[in-house]
Parts: sequence; structure tokens; C-alpha cells
Amino acid sequence: MMPMALSTLTLSTLTLGTLRAIVSRLAVVLVASLQLGACAAIVPRNAPSEMAAIHAEPVGFRDVRYWGDEPSPRMAEASLQRASAELAASRPMNFLAISGGAENGAFGAGLLSGWGEAGSRPTFDMVTGVSSGALMAPFVFLGRAHDERLREIFTAYERKDIFTVNIPGLLQGSALADNTPLSRLIEKYVDRDFLRDVARESAKGRVLLVGTTNLDAQRPVLWDMGRIAAADTPEAIDLFRQVLLASATVPGAFAPVRIKVRIGDKDYDELHVDGGVTRQVFIGPSVLRLVAARGPRRSVSGAHLYVIRNARIDPEWDSVGADVLSVTQRSLTTLIKNQGIGDIYRIYTVAKFNNIDFNLASVPADFQVKPNGAFDRTYMTALFDRGFEMGRRGYPWVRSLPGLQSNEHGLTAQLSAPTMAAAR
Repeated sequence: MMPMALSTLTLSTLTLGTLRAIVSRLAVVLVASLQLGACAAIVPRNAPSEMAAIHAEPVGFRDVRYWGDEPSPRMAEASLQRASAELAASRPMNFLAISGGAENGAFGAGLLSGWGEAGSRPTFDMVTGVSSGALMAPFVFLGRAHDERLREIFTAYERKDIFTVNIPGLLQGSALADNTPLSRLIEKYVDRDFLRDVARESAKGRVLLVGTTNLDAQRPVLWDMGRIAAADTPEAIDLFRQVLLASATVPGAFAPVRIKVRIGDKDYDELHVDGGVTRQVFIGPSVLRLVAARGPRRSVSGAHLYVIRNARIDPEWDSVGADVLSVTQRSLTTLIKNQGIGDIYRIYTVAKFNNIDFNLASVPADFQVKPNGAFDRTYMTALFDRGFEMGRRGYPWVRSLPGLQSNEHGLTAQLSAPTMAAAR
């Protein structure tokens, strides 16, 4: 399921080596493409109206997703309530949130594999993922038996296994690149047995969420992959694969994934792309709802939250060229980097509000190996190995955030005061 290396193609990939590689390739063949008699036309779509879209459900499914920017409905809450009731007496709950990061996803895959090798990685009650993190999340959700696949996905594949350049797409198509290779890799890993394993773990009250972005709505969508898997039908396999592909689909670089939905007795199609467009990393709104509630649900207090940001979060110096592509590339990279840091701050605040133990991992600043193009196997192998060793030896999780270390106690007190007042 984890064409991780493939899914690694997140927004940051587009703004870095991937975009440059695609543009350079297109420049070489642009003249030839202009001579093409016809280009791949965009298939017309039947988009739902704004009001109707609120009630849309994937064809053949109910209650398998919800908006990522609103409190969760009962369907998303129920699993964690059950898990909380079953596990509160024996141990604190454990949550894991994995970000995207293109080929940098090799770091998170290595860290989690090394952590598993050390024998200290917990069973997570909730796992969430975006883009490359989405492709990683199901394997981690299923436990150590699948760790070797994480290594394979991040060290055995390269660019040609993920996408090919789509010349007609420059002129009239829906994307600059064709991610059919990525789709085939997902099919290789996600089969019926895999879904049944996911469904089995979900039935225990554990939660696996993958984030995509609904382009029409400009909103994050969180998919309950366990509920999809529980259907145990060919349609469930198709939807599971579609969601993973959509979460790793960089808009513009790849064509949006069309997901068929039904409203009443009519079918429409939604356009879904990389979840990183709206959230680089997230914890489910179900957690927010649970931790804000009173009574037995307060057992979520004291839970451990682990956030893996598959990127460096420290400033990185680079001498930027004055040409349009270089300036645009660097600006977008900086924007995305700081969006990711903002998402981490949001999660950190929620954790501090609700007495959840916060732990952060990111690509270490002293890792100086440079990739030779997009999805460079040598680079990904080196990064995987670095993450693996750090995980095996005991990763030094960061308990605070850049700029907050010296004032963490004061900030926490200020944030907690209005929350406590509101709870009374």
C-alpha cells in the first residue's frame, strides 16, 4: 500500500527537484509537443453544487469521512471512545501524526522502523497521515510485521516508478506529469488481505485517518480508512487506493483524483488532491472533541502524542538565483515550510490545552546529504538509515517548539486559563 517513495511526491517535491525536472524536460521537448495534432483533453466533470456537496457520500459508502476543519461527528468519535474505555485502565493512549515530505519521507519511515526494532514503539490508538505520511500510516497502523515494507518503499523505488512527464498536459491537459506508475505501486501493496488487516485493527477501536483536500470546497477531508476497509468489497479496495493516491497528488503536477459521490439519486464527482494543501500534518478532530468533553472521555488526558515532520524545521541557507523559476521555487518552499511549522504549533497548543504529552521529530539539521534529483535512491537510503539509527537508539523527541523553549511554562499557563474557565 505504501508506494511511499512514490507518495513522497508532496507539495515540497513539486517546488523543489520535481518541478525543476519536469520543467527542464518539457523545455527540451516543447517544440515537438506543439506539433501534436491533439492533446489529451480534460474529461468534463459533473461537480456538485455548494449546498448539495455538504451531504455528498462516496458511492456505496456512508460515514467514512468528515471535514477536517470542524468538530467530528459521532461516527469519528465512537472508535476513540471505545478505545478509551478499553485501554484507560491499563495504559495511556498513544497518537501518531505523520506529515508529508516527498523523498524526505524516508526519514520518518526509518525512524519508525528503528523504533520498532528497538522494541519500544507503542501500539498507536490513532494514526494520521498526509501525502507520503498517508502512504506510511497504514503500515505503521498494522505494526512491526510491516516495517520491512517501509524500508522497501523508501529505498527500492525511484522517479520512474512514481511518475512520467506528460507533454500534452502542458498545453491542454490536466497535469504536467502522469502518476500512473504511483497508482500501480499502490495497487501492488493494497489488496484485499491488506484491507482486512486494517479492518481487524479498526474493529478494536483504533483509528487510521488519511487527509486529502477537496478543491471545490477548499477544505481538508479526513478519511476513516478503517471504516472503508470494513466494507470488504471491491469498491472498498478502489476507494482505499483512491484516497491514498489523492493524498499524494500534487495539484498541477498530477491530475486531481476524481471521487464519485452520490447526493440523493444523482452521482457527481469531486476533485481531491494532496492533503498538504490544507494540512501538512494533523490530529483528528475526534481527538479535539474527546479531550474537550467531560466525564469518562477525559481519559484522553495524559495521552502521548508523537508528531513526525518529514522535513527540516530549522532555517536552511541557500544562495538563490535571480531568475523567475528560482525565486518562485524558493518562495513556495519557504511558504510550505512555514505552513508546516504553523500546523505543528496548532497541534502543540491543543496538546498543552488538554494535558497531552507532546513529542516532535524532524529531519536533523546536521544531515547534509543532498539528493541528485527527485526520488534519488542514494539520498533516500541514507536518510532512511539515519532515521533508523536514531529510532533504534532512542530518538531524542523534542518536547517544545522553536522559539518557545524559554517561555513554555508561561505560554502554557496563559493558554490554559481561558480553557479552564470555559470548561466551568
